[in-house]
Amino acid sequence: MADTLFAQAKYSKALRLFEQIAPEFRGKPQAEKLFYMFAQSYYKTKQYHLAAYQFESFVSGYPKSVKAEEAAFLGAKSYAVLSPVYSLDQADTHKAIEKMQSFIDRYPNSAYLAEANGLTKLLSEKIEKKVYENAKGYNTISDFKSALVAFDNFIIDFPGTKFQEDALFYKFDSAYQLGINSVPEKMQERLNVAKTSYQNLIKFKADTKYKEKADEMYARVEQELQKYTK
Repeated sequence: MADTLFAQAKYSKALRLFEQIAPEFRGKPQAEKLFYMFAQSYYKTKQYHLAAYQFESFVSGYPKSVKAEEAAFLGAKSYAVLSPVYSLDQADTHKAIEKMQSFIDRYPNSAYLAEANGLTKLLSEKIEKKVYENAKGYNTISDFKSALVAFDNFIIDFPGTKFQEDALFYKFDSAYQLGINSVPEKMQERLNVAKTSYQNLIKFKADTKYKEKADEMYARVEQELQKYTK
């Protein structure tokens, strides 16, 4: 009956039966098919935590099964589906990347490789945005010292990031705000940090979308630094 319901795509009804009978079939010849359908039923009913667990158990129990590759992929994909929006805690996203990379390493010639790589890229970009927004958050609340450290770490950790122009500008803005509003004995040093930050932004993109504002800020930095050359 469970087999029939599964074939009819009545996954919720099939699942209730699988949950009852699965323990009795463990180790029997029919178990491989049953546990594959069991995992799929969780996946089809969007119970992704349970699906991930069952798919991983299937791969572990039946590593030579013709369904092992598909199960490994769907297990990893279940974790990817559980990944929340970037603004929330990204523990599940990190786990999804780990599981997906493990699948890619295990099945480098898989038919699912393109989708696996695509999902890994999307998950990685989510982490990237989270870290960038955290750094920008320090700038927003005027914690400019923390912002400088956070943007430095971000630029090092994510080379080639699509947020590089933004990160370089807000690093400059943080250095500028810290320098302009500094105590006298630290002002020159901090203004020079701002000057270098501006130069890094322009070196990265001479026609940056922030150029007008950045040039205006830089002029103020140069004006203030002139006081130390007399």
